[in-house]
Amino acid sequence: MSKKYEKLAQDIVEKVGSSENVSTLTHCMTRLRFALNDTNKADQKALKSLDGVIDAVESGGQFQVVIGTHVEDVYKEVIKHLQPNASSSGEPTQARKVSILGKLIDFVSGTFSPIVPAIAGAGMIKALLALLILFNWISKDSQTYYVVSLMSDAIFYFLPFLLAFSAANKLKCSPVLALVLAGVLLHPNLTQLRLDGTDVSVFGIPLTLVSYSSSVVPILLIVWSQSYIESLFKRIIPNAVKVIFVPMCTILVTGILALTVLGPLGSFFGTYLAMGFDFLAAHGSWLVIFLVATFWPILVMFGLHHNIVPLSIAQITTSGYENILGPGAMINCIGQGVAALVVGMRTKDKALKQISASSGITALMGITEPALYGVNLPKRYPLVAGMIGAASGGLFAGLMDVSRYATGASGIPAIPLYIGENIWNLYNILIALVITTVVTAVLTYLLSLKYEKDAPSQNTVSNANEGSGVADEVITIKDSVIATPLKGQLIQLQDVQDAAFASEAMGKGIAIEPSEGKVIAPFDGMIVSLFPKKHAIGLLSDEGVEILIHVGLNTVKLNGKYFEAFVEEGQRITKGQTLLTFDLDKIRQEGYVTQTPVIVTNSYSYSDVIAETSPQNIDFNNTLLVVKA
Repeated sequence: MSKKYEKLAQDIVEKVGSSENVSTLTHCMTRLRFALNDTNKADQKALKSLDGVIDAVESGGQFQVVIGTHVEDVYKEVIKHLQPNASSSGEPTQARKVSILGKLIDFVSGTFSPIVPAIAGAGMIKALLALLILFNWISKDSQTYYVVSLMSDAIFYFLPFLLAFSAANKLKCSPVLALVLAGVLLHPNLTQLRLDGTDVSVFGIPLTLVSYSSSVVPILLIVWSQSYIESLFKRIIPNAVKVIFVPMCTILVTGILALTVLGPLGSFFGTYLAMGFDFLAAHGSWLVIFLVATFWPILVMFGLHHNIVPLSIAQITTSGYENILGPGAMINCIGQGVAALVVGMRTKDKALKQISASSGITALMGITEPALYGVNLPKRYPLVAGMIGAASGGLFAGLMDVSRYATGASGIPAIPLYIGENIWNLYNILIALVITTVVTAVLTYLLSLKYEKDAPSQNTVSNANEGSGVADEVITIKDSVIATPLKGQLIQLQDVQDAAFASEAMGKGIAIEPSEGKVIAPFDGMIVSLFPKKHAIGLLSDEGVEILIHVGLNTVKLNGKYFEAFVEEGQRITKGQTLLTFDLDKIRQEGYVTQTPVIVTNSYSYSDVIAETSPQNIDFNNTLLVVKA
């Protein structure tokens, strides 16, 4: 299945700066999460333009490539193109300036990301049990309940083991030794010593005996300490005896440090963390749910939403319930999903209808990135409508003190997680979802009356009169003929030496190998964008065709050298008018490919874009493209 993503994986590795630039790679539900040695080497814009990549963001010390629900298939292909020890130390080079807070966030989120699916799966087992009890199919006194409940609780009781393994992989120390140290914390004999209540010491150092089951902070501190202690012993112990004495010394030193200092310190911190959760639940849980529900899309856009997961898990392991992440995230999923579905019903664009329908359903199931990046964010008004709808539902859920009793998926599948002893908790989350759905649907529809009416996907465009304050004129899109803006030799788009253009990810069109360094207007219209480096220009015809003329490949790196522009943004143009000139010979001497794509960037608004195939050598004002409405 993953083979189909082999080319995409190659392109991603290339655009993040090659295999040597990758320190570590993990993935979550929708994103590849890179730790790069030098983020300056990553071409963020080129990544965003790849067919199969939804977005690329840098956040929390990570370079994140948003893929969608098939991220695991892409991940399997990407790791094949990474060197096993691209950066064996795991430490970024000096070129990558990451704050201490950024490193901490990267460590915590990178540790929790691999185990989130297992925690979600265990949470959904709890939800299944809640449903079975609700419909009287089993009782809490049955052996079935006892055994299945044991299965769902195991991951939380032995959470230190999972965190130890994941944290060790993140810090590039021995996962096996980390598991041994987790075993020290959960050893039955240590538990018995704690229950006996007797004073215990090791080498004369007193131990503070606490319960480490379901704990989070102690094992993170211990593995962090292990990474330095193990590295120290690897440096000072001779190679001939490393295999024996490095593990022995690491377990002994780190184990004693864990039981005497780090474990109790982490438990102390965890206790006060639980007190903070209790205080928040008593005095401000409504505000947290409201804020998370409202601003969840912003957190997703910056890749910060996964950083809340550790707090969520910590709350449920210490308090038995969770309301920091679950209710707000779930309400947001419904809001963004409903907004995308309404856009799909309102738009006349067939491609957008399909995207809206599929991504809207995916959002209702708990994964919002496809709807967010594919529909709601580009159109803006559904994003705003979804946030307002989620804010309405989130406010109600917060005031009703809604909580979930297990961690798991967001969206509709998560509803059983809210079944508890007080059945009104379930009713309240359902009411909140109904409020979100109604407010979002109504608001999205009302906004669509304005924005879908004027949008290009409705086969209309706005055309501003040059130099006037006259209101925009609505123009119906129809068949259009695009003349040749450059002299030269035709190149079919799939033969262009750039994947973003060749894949038609940016739109349909054709390319020209220029024989003269001049670009003229291929129609009457206006300049909608002129790139600061003058290597590319965006045009809008009076008939509604949007085209991009990109002179050469990667010529942005010339910083405008050898280019001269004769127009500016917002200016009216007439067919045949000179737009740009460039020194063709000098650009080639610098080693740049001068293939010039001419792309119809709103191809989705048309039934077809037909490119000229003959003659191979083409002159100014010859027919280049025929755009069919």
